[in-house]
Amino acid sequence: MKTKTIIFALAMGLLSNLSVNASEIVAATLILEAGGEYATGSMEAVNEVIRNRAAKRKLTTKQVCLQRKQFSCWNSGRIDQLLAKAKRHPRFNEAMAIVKGSDTNYTGGADHYHADYCNPYWASSMKKTCVIGKHIFYK
Repeated sequence: MKTKTIIFALAMGLLSNLSVNASEIVAATLILEAGGEYATGSMEAVNEVIRNRAAKRKLTTKQVCLQRKQFSCWNSGRIDQLLAKAKRHPRFNEAMAIVKGSDTNYTGGADHYHADYCNPYWASSMKKTCVIGKHIFYK
């Protein structure tokens, strides 16, 4: 890969921390985004959004998770620190099981979501599919 391409990909969050296992990045995303919620399907729903975006954008799930400004938990760019924090969470093994498990459909095909305490600019242009815990899902 040419240097300019690598720099662009790093800036877009596509090649961040290549050595990190993809399943661990996705599981960490589930923990950092919904690990504190105990509503049925909370982490599964975030996993569905990641999988749906990956399919739609023709990217890996790891690339989707680390894309710039897609999941607020990664916005600091401190991947190693955030991954270590997620791995210490008591529900990390549960998150890994969700990532490695069968597909679910709690969200009706959602590829976006946000917390119920905010109102992002894009929400009004999408179809709301469900509310799970403190997150509202859209496609």
